[in-house]
Amino acid sequence: MTTFVVTYPRGSGSTFDTGYYVERHIPLVQESWGPYGLTSATALIPEGAAPPYTALALLKFADGAALDAALAAPEAATVFGDVPNFTNIAPVAVRCEAR
Repeated sequence: MTTFVVTYPRGSGSTFDTGYYVERHIPLVQESWGPYGLTSATALIPEGAAPPYTALALLKFADGAALDAALAAPEAATVFGDVPNFTNIAPVAVRCEAR
């Protein structure tokens, strides 16, 4: 299993629409990348005083090839193009392999 962890670091002047992210963006990711091997997409919203991240997403894929296919798919442009609809933060993504 391969997990694509997408983080949105908190910063001065950053904006983030949590409702849009949870209700529209995550479902868009599931719809767009499900056919390529995305098995789950979980939005995590940190709690507490000034956490370092505004939000995180755990996107689990069947394997590394599935993640590669999703990132290369035409639908990736739609997924990445939706980001400005909910934030001005540049996402930081990390690919993780389960061991």
